[in-house]
Amino acid sequence: MKDKQPERRYDFPVKKTSEQDKISRFLFDKVNIRGEIASLNQVWQEMQANHHYPDCIRQYLGELVAAAVLLSATLKFEGSMTIQASGDQSGNETKNGLTLMVVECRHDFGVRAVAKYQQPLPENTDIKSLLGKGNLVITIEQAKTKERYQGIVALEGDSIAEFLEGYLIRSEQLETRLFLACNSDSAAGLLLQKLPNQSDDDDSWDRISHLGSTIKAEELLCLDTQTILHRLYHEEDVRLFDPAPIYFKCTCSREKVTNMLRSISHQEASDIIKEQGNISVDCEFCGIEYQFDEIDIAGIYTEHSHDIDSSVRH
Repeated sequence: MKDKQPERRYDFPVKKTSEQDKISRFLFDKVNIRGEIASLNQVWQEMQANHHYPDCIRQYLGELVAAAVLLSATLKFEGSMTIQASGDQSGNETKNGLTLMVVECRHDFGVRAVAKYQQPLPENTDIKSLLGKGNLVITIEQAKTKERYQGIVALEGDSIAEFLEGYLIRSEQLETRLFLACNSDSAAGLLLQKLPNQSDDDDSWDRISHLGSTIKAEELLCLDTQTILHRLYHEEDVRLFDPAPIYFKCTCSREKVTNMLRSISHQEASDIIKEQGNISVDCEFCGIEYQFDEIDIAGIYTEHSHDIDSSVRH
């Protein structure tokens, strides 16, 4: 393992409180290009509160969180987007160390995330080495109809941003650029996207995306949205809209855990109670612990049996 390097600190002004945990949309008035800037501070720290991620895992998960928030802004309906990056696995063994990263973001920017990995991590901790020949799965679900769309692609590129850019151009035919950054305090990102169903303007897209590529990680993490846009696009006509809040939202509940327990038999649950005294289930996203004792388990299976009998009679 390489010696742990001290985290870099930058001589930049700290973002104003009003700029933290926000996503802002902007449009270029004279060209058919849209953009988003997302900044997560307290939300990102809440996601890490129950985990002790190694620096590299934290960085990649934070980048994926910022990307999920940016892409969720493109949803045209109430629902959610889940982005899952899975590591290369052989049988039940993970070859490369990073097993899984999952980020779920709702249309209203409620977001949660978790990463799973195996120690010791390999000496080479770039994202391609950690994931190997894994894949990227993006699932979009509409809240009202429960209709789901899922895309699965190989990990092509050398970064989270390149994985997602490749997915969008292949699956959605949308030219997109993503610029992502993360440290222990904050996660942030910039999205640029050519609008569909418009006349081609490759020169404008090349110019706007090239200017976007000059953004530095420390600028994304430390500067407010207006300053970033001024630094990048002071010669462009940019229309900035009011920001929307981003918040940490875990969708776990005792009811969901109860339904999960019903997938095992009453006898199996009773055996666990006898051996351990209770059944304890921890949410991997937020760390909340749900405990069930013998009385709880008896009630769950009695109620479940009654529901089945009722459905049979009807």
